[in-house]
Amino acid sequence: MSTQLLELDNITKYYGNIIALRDITTSVNAGEVTCVLGDNGAGKSTFIKILAGVHQQTEGTIRLNGQEVRFGSPKEALAAGIATVYQDLAMVPLMSVWRNFFLGSEPVRRFGPLRWIDQDRAREITKSELARMGIDIRDTEQPVGTLSGGERQSVAIARAGYFGAKVLILDEPTSALGVKQSGVVLKRIVEARRQGLAVIFITHNPSHAYPVGDRFLILNRGQSMGNFAKGEISLEELTRLMAGGAELEQLQHELEMAIAGGNGDEGAVGTMTSTPSDS
Repeated sequence: MSTQLLELDNITKYYGNIIALRDITTSVNAGEVTCVLGDNGAGKSTFIKILAGVHQQTEGTIRLNGQEVRFGSPKEALAAGIATVYQDLAMVPLMSVWRNFFLGSEPVRRFGPLRWIDQDRAREITKSELARMGIDIRDTEQPVGTLSGGERQSVAIARAGYFGAKVLILDEPTSALGVKQSGVVLKRIVEARRQGLAVIFITHNPSHAYPVGDRFLILNRGQSMGNFAKGEISLEELTRLMAGGAELEQLQHELEMAIAGGNGDEGAVGTMTSTPSDS
């Protein structure tokens, strides 16, 4: 049975008169992947920033291990075990894989008052931790910028797990990747779940979310469209709800009518084909 790590109860966030999130309620369990889906402007970024300590909620309660928490900074969230891997990965391309793995938290050796980085141990830890995630890096001295996008995401995930993350938030980790590299990242997500982490997978791609997800929170314009266990929703229904449900069906109907009405009428067809580029 999964252990509930994180509870969000009626989380609401205002920016002045703008409502970015309204009454979002969900739970995040250890050893599970909670997918947060939504299109641009759905509220996913605000959701991440509240959990990561960048912003605080206006209303609502967050509980971690049953205790109410309110993070004043990313450092506080990280100290509590909530690690966020953003799209830019916070990596230095010209630095080695092992230096990027530690980034200021390198193991050190001491002799009296002298201290220096234990490079051999750092390389060994990096290689073994990546191997636990199923990643075989032959040379941890190679610049991290020489790795593929999927491999760099994998390094960031392994790094978060090594430094004690209990909740791992992944911000659109597959958005800029091709099919093969997206598959690499999805495998790493499954491995993180297998190791007992509670994973929050932020994405706008239901086809990436559904194979690895255990629970799905769907956001649309800052509001929840539903919070479902995997057995409660199909991929087709997930896609429909994420795209707006009735709004998508109405749009499809309007397009079909416009195309049917435009047959033999070049002006009507021309009007329809120009619409996407103006949106």
